[in-house]
Amino acid sequence: QVLLVESGGGLVQAGGSLRLSCVASGGFFSIYTMGWFRQAPGKEREVVAAITYSGDSTDYADSVKGRLVISRDNPKNTVYLEMNSLKAEDTAVYYCAAATQPFGGPWMELGKYGYWGQGTQVTVSS
Repeated sequence: QVLLVESGGGLVQAGGSLRLSCVASGGFFSIYTMGWFRQAPGKEREVVAAITYSGDSTDYADSVKGRLVISRDNPKNTVYLEMNSLKAEDTAVYYCAAATQPFGGPWMELGKYGYWGQGTQVTVSS
């Protein structure tokens, strides 16, 4: 059973920065693509960024390219999302997720992910 726990969310002014962390346990973290997703009130969950199991390849949603950076530290079983130049439209609950199948990726499709954290709220005030 894979357990994912996010942290680092909060309230920040527009233009500010936050760093989200997601610690994984209960599985072989280092062989799975990881992703960050977000869901704003009244909207569907959408992918933000993904990173391969080795960290050698990443992908981003167009809306966050150049502002958000995904990274991982496999010995620490942790994936990060560095968020810069935040905008009001970035306000959402952010979730980390682990792919269902090992290796491959980085996948930008929600259906590729089968393990989810509980989410952390990010609120950007304008």
